[in-house]
Amino acid sequence: MNFNLTESLEILERTPQALEVFLTGLSENWLKNNEGEGTWNVHEVIEHLIEGEKQNWIPRLEFILAEGESQPFPAFDRYAHLNPKAETTINQKLLEFKTIRLQNILRLKELIPFESTLEKTGFHPAFGVVKVKELIATWAVHDLTHMTQILRVMAKRYGTDVGAWREYLGILK
Repeated sequence: MNFNLTESLEILERTPQALEVFLTGLSENWLKNNEGEGTWNVHEVIEHLIEGEKQNWIPRLEFILAEGESQPFPAFDRYAHLNPKAETTINQKLLEFKTIRLQNILRLKELIPFESTLEKTGFHPAFGVVKVKELIATWAVHDLTHMTQILRVMAKRYGTDVGAWREYLGILK
């Protein structure tokens, strides 16, 4: 196994700053573009990340540590961020994400006092038995997945504009 808590934290700690540096100040055309019906734009991806911080990672970790495999932890609604809400700017969303992520990293460090805690198990409603370290690894890879998604969605905005160079731009394929 490659899992390392310190290395996972390196990703989790950097994601908000990386997104902030990359997205702050961009034109709305970059942020509102998507890949077609049923896909998410940059605003929606950030809202999904915020929702995960509130409802997924730490709540599931706390549930696993409290309940073990005795009952499945609550399902996470991956589409809850699409429910209508007040419009906020990308800067407001990035600040909210950064703030709650910092709180969650501090809580994560409190909840994992020993290496052995990483081996504790819980019961996922769809996958069955999962380990704490698998949840944390998934959290880090989830960040990387959505950062890649943001880049891909933005690149596809110019998908036809690049002309013949499209052949050399793997992100557009």
